[in-house]
Parts: sequence; C-alpha cells; structure tokens
Amino acid sequence: MNWEPWSGCYKVSDGCDYCYFYGPHSKRFGQNTIQKTLEFDKPLVTTAKGTPKIPQGKIVATCFATDFFLPEADKWRIKAWAMIKQRSDLDFLILTKRIDRFPVVLPSDWGNGYDNVNIGCTVENQSMATYRLSLFLSYPIKRRFIACAPLLESIDLSPYLGGVEHVSVGGETGRDARVCDYNWVLNIREQCLRAGVTFWFKNTGSSFKYGGVTRKVNFFKQHSLAKKF
Repeated sequence: MNWEPWSGCYKVSDGCDYCYFYGPHSKRFGQNTIQKTLEFDKPLVTTAKGTPKIPQGKIVATCFATDFFLPEADKWRIKAWAMIKQRSDLDFLILTKRIDRFPVVLPSDWGNGYDNVNIGCTVENQSMATYRLSLFLSYPIKRRFIACAPLLESIDLSPYLGGVEHVSVGGETGRDARVCDYNWVLNIREQCLRAGVTFWFKNTGSSFKYGGVTRKVNFFKQHSLAKKF
C-alpha cells in the first residue's frame, strides 16, 4: 500500500541523476513543483460503512515517489505526522535522501520515535553512506532500515549496521542507468550476515554486471532476476 501525500521532487545527490520517477527520460521529468495530492488524507478515509479504507495491519510505503522531508512540505507534514500517529494500527515506512533534515521536521511528541514508523535512509555510494548514516544513527528512531539504491559503487556499511533492522539493495533503472556490480551486492549481503541484519536484493537495475560481463536487463525482469541471484 502506497501513500503519496505530496508529489514532486528534485536532485539532492548523485543517486538522483537518472531518477526513474523524475529523471530526464521519465514521463514526470521537470515536475519539481512540490504539491499536495488528492490522497493527502488517505490514512483517515473511510468506507460508506465507516471502516477505514486502509485496513489495520497494512504496511504503508510513504512518499516513495517523493521525499517525506522536503522543505517545501513542511507546512503539511505536521498533519501528516498526526495522521500517522492516529493510525497506530498501520506500519508506516518512510524512506528519505534528506535525513539531515530529520531534527527539524519532527512532531513535538516524537520522543524516541513512534512504534509504527520505520525510517529508511537511502545511500548510493560511500560518501553518502558516511555522511548520512552517521547522522541517521544519531537521531532518536525506534526502527531503522537502509536502502542502497541505486547502488553505484562498493559500500562499506559495517560501521553503521548496529541498531539497523534491515538493508535493501537495488540497481539503477532507466535508459542511462549506471552499472550495478553483483560483487558489490554480495559484499553488502556478507556485511549484513555478520551483523545479523536482514538483507534483500530488490532489483538488478537496467545495467547489471556479473561474471565479468555487463548485461542490459529489461525493466520487467529486474526484480525476478534479483530474486534468482
């Protein structure tokens, strides 16, 4: 289940260069105006019988097509946090490339975090991992995960896996996709195994290197091929 309370985004780091959603070959390219969407109140919408349209127990991927911590959304986020708190029966996943804004976007009653919120920090290379994850681990968050996507080089996550529940890895998708090397994926998987952190190879990306050969992978086969590997 996805919830996109606002739309629009823009580049913040190297991983954004060929964004599959807002990149130069996307149908949405140039839509960098941040706007509130018609589904803003989605967590609270009810059926004609008065029951929530999103039933209890669902996992809600929040702002996976934009960024929950965009400064332009500051005026709406207070209400978004309130809805998240009200729907304590749902599990909200919030993924961001702007973890450095975390201290200034929290609700006043955040404390050590909400039990139903899992914050994910995206990193694409070692420099972003070093910068973002150092901050990520310093913040009061009860549940954390790391997304290495798009994975652009070998990354050492080992100093940052304490207190992290899960790591996902994915290659870059699109016409100009940069190479994702299977050896990088295996290296991160090994780091997770040593740390006792769950690992998921989500997708190969459009340009996938394994066995010393780089191959182009059809978009519709990237997830199934990653599962096979």
